[in-house]
Amino acid sequence: MSYSNLKFPDNSLFLVTGGAGFIGSNLCEAVLNLGYKVRCLDDLSTGKQENVDLFFDNPNYEFMKGDIKDFQTCMDACRGVNYVLNQAAWGSVPRSIEMPLFYCANNITGTLNMLEASRQNGVKKFVYASSSSVYGDEPNLPKREGREGNLLSPYAVSKRTDEEWAKQYTKHYGLDTYGLRYFNVFGRRQDPDGAYAAVIPKFIKQLINGETPTINGDGKQSRDFTYIENVIEANLKACLAEHKAAGEAYNIAYGGREYLLDIYYGLVDALGIKDKESKHLEPNFGPDRAGDIKHSNADISKAKEMLGYDPEWSFERGIKAAIDWYREKL
Repeated sequence: MSYSNLKFPDNSLFLVTGGAGFIGSNLCEAVLNLGYKVRCLDDLSTGKQENVDLFFDNPNYEFMKGDIKDFQTCMDACRGVNYVLNQAAWGSVPRSIEMPLFYCANNITGTLNMLEASRQNGVKKFVYASSSSVYGDEPNLPKREGREGNLLSPYAVSKRTDEEWAKQYTKHYGLDTYGLRYFNVFGRRQDPDGAYAAVIPKFIKQLINGETPTINGDGKQSRDFTYIENVIEANLKACLAEHKAAGEAYNIAYGGREYLLDIYYGLVDALGIKDKESKHLEPNFGPDRAGDIKHSNADISKAKEMLGYDPEWSFERGIKAAIDWYREKL
């Protein structure tokens, strides 16, 4: 792994908020594997108890059940912490359109609580999850930091607001903050269930179970799908970044572009799925989802230059690993 040789001071303590979730639990695991201490904060509203139970036998792991909307909880969680990896948020563009007040409270106020608690507790580095959704309707590809369009959903508003607050904390309070604009992360432990499940695990589970997946829209939308290992690398390297890189947001992706219909047919082939006439199983097609971006592809040169980000996991390599993991678990 490109992060396996990273070194932090002895007895470093990492706080991973949202540590019972998909990305958060993978970050907890990576830090523990490097030999450092992890405190996981999660209210288990979207995270899973099973992702906490994985690490309970590790003496370097501590779990706190709590909500980032509560400031005192954030203060307690940040005590003695060197590095914060703030992943706690509710995702899903469609759900944010249905629940704007909650997204403001959870994704914006919650992140602000964590920023302030980190400042008051002398945290060294504050790395937080942003999103490619902040590019909105900006039509140019690849997506490049500093060239954003009109935001298309409350979720995008929440992530863009988090970036602005983080800049203020670097500018006025000297807290080194690093925003990571994730582009369609996928991989082990990503939840395949629910109305708002991410497309790759949802398709894999449906195909394994003999169901026919539904593609929203015509399937010609494209995404820069990013395997979880690349995201782990970005978070850990941001913790070691120089101060001059702080107060900024960075695209975290592989730099590729995959079309949804191609991914669907690739999964069908990889899983050996056929219909009754031994032909390719064709998907169902549904309406476009409100607030979705049609095309997404990242310029990752800024993250490479400023964070030393050098993603090793291509989409092809990642999707093979994901399929193998879901085959074993489902």
